[in-house]
Amino acid sequence: MKLISKLWFFKTRFLTWLALAAPALLMCSQVLAHGISEADKKAMLDGGYLNYTWLGATHMLTGYDHLLFIFGVIFFLTTFRDIVKFISVFTFGHCITLIFATFFKITANYYLIDAVIAISVMYKGFENIDGFKKYFSWQPPTLLRMVFIFGLIHGFGLSTRLQQLPLGDDKMSMLFRILSFNVGVEVGQIVALSVMLIFLSGWRKAEAFTKFAYAANVGLIAGGIFLFMMQFHGFWHSSDPGAFPLNTDDHTHIHTDMKAEEVNEH
Repeated sequence: MKLISKLWFFKTRFLTWLALAAPALLMCSQVLAHGISEADKKAMLDGGYLNYTWLGATHMLTGYDHLLFIFGVIFFLTTFRDIVKFISVFTFGHCITLIFATFFKITANYYLIDAVIAISVMYKGFENIDGFKKYFSWQPPTLLRMVFIFGLIHGFGLSTRLQQLPLGDDKMSMLFRILSFNVGVEVGQIVALSVMLIFLSGWRKAEAFTKFAYAANVGLIAGGIFLFMMQFHGFWHSSDPGAFPLNTDDHTHIHTDMKAEEVNEH
């Protein structure tokens, strides 16, 4: 009964924060589209290595899924040593898959990879509120190991995007373009991390930090769930384009027809 009571309490709090977070994320989802645009692809046709570096930096700074995960990782880290340790492990992980998967052209559906990245955001938020122990009496794997594993997945997600660019056939030029993009990603990550640390260091000094820390991480879980659903929606578009036309009006009509069919079935 005690476990059921805890699960019900968590479910109620979670649904409340999901309801609050989802509209905001919905409004931001189009603005913060995390992909390689056609304009970027054209710019890279004759672009030098600095162009790839710039693209890597801007891609990371608009990579809301990566940024949310990093925010979750450092949320309760207070010492410089711990921050360097965890971010270094994460960076090492995503550098491995970003460089090698791109160079050897190992790819997958980027919507599915980004859906797994969304799960990593949910995982970190849930781990931050000690959810595995509280609600499931389960000791999760060491955080350092999980950060490295998720780093590999995040790097593979970056690789699937980078492989949309014209990297060329010359192996050496391709490698330098990949490394330039990777350098840009790290620069973008440092900038984003610096802003997060400034924000968190100021917030921790306020009395409200302890009060709202739980709520912030439940919001992180809600954000991860929303991103997961958004990526699966994108996957359905890419896997069945006939059912989801690019025309906005047709798209809306199809969703309306699908809802009407569900009502008729019931």
